[in-house]
Amino acid sequence: MPRLKCKILIAVMSILYLLPGYVMAEMEFFSIAENAIVMYDAPSLQADKLFVAGRHLPVEVVVDVDGWAKVRDSSGGLAWVQKKDLNQQRYVIVTVPLADVHLSADVNSELVFQAEENIVMEWLQSEIQGWVKVRHSDGPMGYVKVSQVWGS
Repeated sequence: MPRLKCKILIAVMSILYLLPGYVMAEMEFFSIAENAIVMYDAPSLQADKLFVAGRHLPVEVVVDVDGWAKVRDSSGGLAWVQKKDLNQQRYVIVTVPLADVHLSADVNSELVFQAEENIVMEWLQSEIQGWVKVRHSDGPMGYVKVSQVWGS
């Protein structure tokens, strides 16, 4: 069964690639640029409204279409958003009950702070494998394990 799903996904992606105006994105991460952005079920202001996303929510662009982007959130949900509502500044969201943020990329280094699930933090860099350097909105910076956040 997984093989069939893979073949179907490849077929759908191939069809989208061939349709005029559709561009497959390179799975890039962005964030929501404004305080409240409506997410739609299709690339149109007349489409059904799915939910409202808040500022800095990290999203992954999976399809790019004239002025619109189909994005995935940390839960795996897909929705359409106007590209003008996306920001290139990256953020990550905590996906575990409590994420440990350390002074350096080492579990034995000093614990700077802990962030609860669904807290969004600014992504600063991910040069060290398995770790992401982040900044909390209150100012403290540190390193969190990639497995504790989404958006990197």
